[in-house]
Amino acid sequence: MKAVAVISVLLLPSAAFAQSHCDGQTQLDLNFCAKEKWEVADRELNRLWSEIKPTADARGDGQALLTQQRAWLKHRDATCDPELDSDGSAAPMLYWACMEEQALKRNQELAAWQ
Repeated sequence: MKAVAVISVLLLPSAAFAQSHCDGQTQLDLNFCAKEKWEVADRELNRLWSEIKPTADARGDGQALLTQQRAWLKHRDATCDPELDSDGSAAPMLYWACMEEQALKRNQELAAWQ
């Protein structure tokens, strides 16, 4: 049953809820709030990537950037995926908080490529 609850929180889109959950007090609200925060950081990462990758390609270091990005994705997953193994209803919150933290760090790294 625990796995079903965790998976459902991971897969449900934030749009399923009209209001922000960051003002909520339940664990479910906290889980969705953490996911919403990660989504913001991830959108910024994708925006940065779409600007930086073509520039890196033009400079001749696009392949190095792509290789670094792939390594970062593996590191991010290895760092954050274990959070889902923790018991309790806070596991999704811990996972999404980790994903947000990793994305924010990567955003800083990508901005340095400019």
